[in-house]
Amino acid sequence: MLKIAPLLLFLTLISNLTFAQKNTDKSSALTIGLIEKLASKELGEERTISIYLPEDYKKNDTTKYPVIYILDGGVNEDFIHLAGIVRFNTQPWINRFPRSIIVGIENTNRKRDFVFSVPNLDFVEKMGFKKESFPVQGSAKYIAFLEKELQPYISKKYKTTAQKTVIGESLAGLLATEILLKHRNLFNTYIIVTPSLWWGNESLLAEAPKLLKTGNNSNVQVYVGACNKEEDLTMYNDALALGEVLKQDGVNLKQVHFDYMPNEIHSTAIHQAVYNAFKLLYPKTAYQK
Repeated sequence: MLKIAPLLLFLTLISNLTFAQKNTDKSSALTIGLIEKLASKELGEERTISIYLPEDYKKNDTTKYPVIYILDGGVNEDFIHLAGIVRFNTQPWINRFPRSIIVGIENTNRKRDFVFSVPNLDFVEKMGFKKESFPVQGSAKYIAFLEKELQPYISKKYKTTAQKTVIGESLAGLLATEILLKHRNLFNTYIIVTPSLWWGNESLLAEAPKLLKTGNNSNVQVYVGACNKEEDLTMYNDALALGEVLKQDGVNLKQVHFDYMPNEIHSTAIHQAVYNAFKLLYPKTAYQK
């Protein structure tokens, strides 16, 4: 019994300590948004959607909010850090633009979803990719998913205004550019960062002047960001060309900004670019009105 008693005493102390910890622990989960699953007929698969609602969002009041869509929008992609930029800019002491709903679309295969169909893939090898990396070009289906499924779903479930922003970088920037040129009415604000306009031997750039002459441009504003040109001169030149053609041929576009970021490389540009975009597109804060 003498040998057992110390063990019992030890177990009793551990039990009491555990009980005390359970009763004094005041930690709780930090929640910044919602995760939803949306079955897509257009894509033939289920998509994961991350959603951030403004702090004062109330289901039963009449306030409506603009929506910001992030194409590389998974929790492990750009959703969390870009949501932070939006939240910062919409705080009442800054009030750069209205508090907004953020919708992040998690990727399943961005090399399929963000590129449009081309007659051949010979050009991808000179950009350092293998042809088999792009077996299917499915941007048409993805754009249909945005237009026919995701946007109506968000508008029906949440209290939204007609103001919609899209953020896309690299291949997602290519998709955002395609939407801007061919389906302009889907968004009012386009934030396009280091877009992969080399796709299709710059065919989208070649079509841009003609495409910009169609559709209503009056409520559309565009930011184009480019990273250090020494890292990738082709992507810099393409981003610069896009900015120039938008300014020259984008008749009645509300505003266009080209932003060269020499201190950023392709992998770091997105965060700084989005911050810069909001400052350029919405230059006034609560104290500058």
